[in-house]
Amino acid sequence: MLNSLSVDPDAGCRFGQYFRDGRRKVDYILVYHHKRPAGARGLTRRAPASDTALGTRRVKQDHPLPGQGAPVEVDAAPEPPVDYQEDDKRFRRDEYEGHLLEAGLELERDEDTKIHGVGFVKIHAPWSVLCREAEFLKLKMPTKKMYRMSETRGLLKTLSSVLQKITDPIQPRVAEHRPQTMKRLSYPFSREKQHLFDLSDKDSFFDSKTRSSIVYEILKRTTCTKAKYSMGITSLLANGVYSAAYPLHDGDYEGDNVQPNDRKLLYEEWASYGVFYKYQPIDLVRKYFGEKIGLYFAWLGAYTQMLIPASVVGVIVFLYGCATMDENIPSMEMCDQRHNIIMCPLCDKTCSYWKMSSACATARASHLFDNPATVFFSVFMALWAATFMEHWKRKQMRLNYRWDLTGFEEEETDKVKLTWRDRFPAYFTNLVSIVFMIAVTFAIVLGVIIYRISTAAALAMNSSPSVRSNIRVTVTATAVIINLVVIILLDEVYGCIARWLTTIEVPKTEKSFEERLTFKAFLLKFVNSYTPIFYVAFFKGRFVGRPGDYVYIFRSFRMEECAPGGCLMELCIQLSIIMLGKQLIQNNLFEIGIPKMKKFIRYLKLRRQSTAAPEELVKRRQRYEVDYNLEPFAGLTPEYMEMIIQFGFVTLFVASFPLAPLFALLNNIIEIRLDAKKFITELRRPVAVRAKDIGIWYNILRGVGKLAVIINAFVISFTSDFIPRLVYLYMYSQNGTMHGFVNHTLSFFNVSDFQNGTAPNDPLDLGYEVQICRYKDYREPPWSEHKYDVSKDFWAVLAARLAFVIVFQNLVMFMSDFVDWVIPDIPKDISQQIHKEKVLMVELFMREEQGKQQLLDTWMEKDRDSEDPCNHHSATPRPGGGGGPGPGGDRGGML
Repeated sequence: MLNSLSVDPDAGCRFGQYFRDGRRKVDYILVYHHKRPAGARGLTRRAPASDTALGTRRVKQDHPLPGQGAPVEVDAAPEPPVDYQEDDKRFRRDEYEGHLLEAGLELERDEDTKIHGVGFVKIHAPWSVLCREAEFLKLKMPTKKMYRMSETRGLLKTLSSVLQKITDPIQPRVAEHRPQTMKRLSYPFSREKQHLFDLSDKDSFFDSKTRSSIVYEILKRTTCTKAKYSMGITSLLANGVYSAAYPLHDGDYEGDNVQPNDRKLLYEEWASYGVFYKYQPIDLVRKYFGEKIGLYFAWLGAYTQMLIPASVVGVIVFLYGCATMDENIPSMEMCDQRHNIIMCPLCDKTCSYWKMSSACATARASHLFDNPATVFFSVFMALWAATFMEHWKRKQMRLNYRWDLTGFEEEETDKVKLTWRDRFPAYFTNLVSIVFMIAVTFAIVLGVIIYRISTAAALAMNSSPSVRSNIRVTVTATAVIINLVVIILLDEVYGCIARWLTTIEVPKTEKSFEERLTFKAFLLKFVNSYTPIFYVAFFKGRFVGRPGDYVYIFRSFRMEECAPGGCLMELCIQLSIIMLGKQLIQNNLFEIGIPKMKKFIRYLKLRRQSTAAPEELVKRRQRYEVDYNLEPFAGLTPEYMEMIIQFGFVTLFVASFPLAPLFALLNNIIEIRLDAKKFITELRRPVAVRAKDIGIWYNILRGVGKLAVIINAFVISFTSDFIPRLVYLYMYSQNGTMHGFVNHTLSFFNVSDFQNGTAPNDPLDLGYEVQICRYKDYREPPWSEHKYDVSKDFWAVLAARLAFVIVFQNLVMFMSDFVDWVIPDIPKDISQQIHKEKVLMVELFMREEQGKQQLLDTWMEKDRDSEDPCNHHSATPRPGGGGGPGPGGDRGGML
């Protein structure tokens, strides 16, 4: 009661950011669940600052002190029932925290929180521990030595200043983003060379990000050995000994009375949708979250910037298709009803003959994406991908120099050592599981194909003319939506399966674990996302057969045909719906909706717990309590994955959808701020991890870029009508125009040659009897000696298609390699700065060694002076004797 009337006891610790003494900063938090006896809630209290990891506990005195009576219980509360599992966890925590104390960390426990049944252990790393660990980890820290960075001169300096003035409105208002002319020389921290570093303010020498990463390294290597297994913090979390472990955010990010901090600044200048047009404060992101997360957002920003020219060119290509739509002779011929071309049925029995002019809208729309500009855009995007990779390498080197990572090499020790025999069952399980899941994806695609075929046949039996006329659009749209739903569901399933498969492999290091998990997840999600698109691009309409000799699935489902205008339009629809659907539903709606829903559920749960103890509502929640209610950080793999899959949509099939870069750009502008808001407001603060690159993701990007060249070559050659049109124009056209192209691509079929039971049930659907129908293929007519055999035109077009693939692939690959060769990986000014730093570092140590040598020589001179009495005597003997103890002489004889 007295405490409730006094000053808030939490004011000194700044509401959880410091220990109870208000001086020692909380660098890390361990969270655990504990069970209290009924009615004991009011008896617990916060552990005072003098308590160690074990806190203050009520104990039973089993043995009386000398001269006293029977044993006395300090608390007369009834003994709670024994929970052996809880006792075991408590025993492990006590041992682990004792080892942390031995490692030099300082701990403070708090069990009297607003969250019922949850205790917190606050960890502080004193200065001596920080220095020791910084030396072990070889952390580069800024020294007192500063030097001027080389500046551009002449025309480049003028252009740079003009560009800086132009872009000033879109620069974030943070100190770290301002151009700097001076830089501190950095050197791996050493306790023996502390004089090199500016230690005037020891509290801020190691920032919060560095302090938390140092503590995390201690938590990882500190083990709990007495409790059956040797376990660090990772294993203790997995076994439920602790429920969470995380560093604290700097403070609140919104409110009128919030003290200025980096989190608040990032929220205002980075995580707000109102600053979507500004550059990202990457240096401040790195300062707060560490290099690994900083590199992700730097890569995302560079990728989004590079999408701007790709979007502009894509829009120009699309507008060119719109402008030339009415001048496209093949589509005009297809829409001309005077040609009266009768097409063969699209399915057996229920489908009837139809006129080609009924597909006029599809033919006109396909020209938007199937025109000569498409080839140029495919070449452009291949070179764009190569340029983007080179641009990122150069930007990455600039960040490495700016963040003092030029000499950093990641060091990891093996966690486990298993033989090949030990790992074989896990490898075999991985292989079988991955093959099975890929087979499941193919089976689902096959199921959607059967759905399309059966639905088309069913709609063809409908009595409504409008339904029959829109069969292709209806079937395509519904099938794509089914594919989208399946892709989104399987993506979540495959992500969990990939993690489980990687876990049973027991990789040697954490880096190996992350790389294997990334590769498996990417392989499964790549197959899942692109298999339906690959089917439409390369398989649909390729194995149909011909009228009278069609190819069937399961002896009853006839393979699908492409529309008279080709499959490229359908490929565009498939690609656009899947790409936009994934971005809208999976990337944005899930990222916004699910965290909000979880946050609301946690709010209701805490409100229910708080109403059970209304006296606690007067207390302000501690920083570690607020952060505990945030979502735990799950790693960057999901963030990279969605962007790499999007990169595939932008590059792999860009020949069929030139607007893909534009939609990706619009998505990423939102995605950057969405991810930033999530990291600032929804997630616990991640542990800062040093990294000098984006890891295996760079190799995946390069692989996707190389694959994009091959796929676009085949899309242009085999999916579009670009090559058949060129062949017709230069080999078969009578007047050098495209007139007659449609008729040239259609073969003849005599309806009397239908197989039994496959002819239309209503042969007079058009109002008259049909003798000859047309189908898209290069085959001999029925009146030929080799009727329905492949014609020589087929072989001419096939040869041209293959020649185009070879020429296109080699030409674009050569141009990409040329771009890679022309653009150096390391910018010239950065290489000069790195060399300058090395020279300055050598000079610094040379001067230090010279100073030590001069000091040593001075000491040696003094020692010689004190040992040699003749150095202070005149060369001329004194009168009265040469060896007397004059001034400065040897007094040793007098002693």
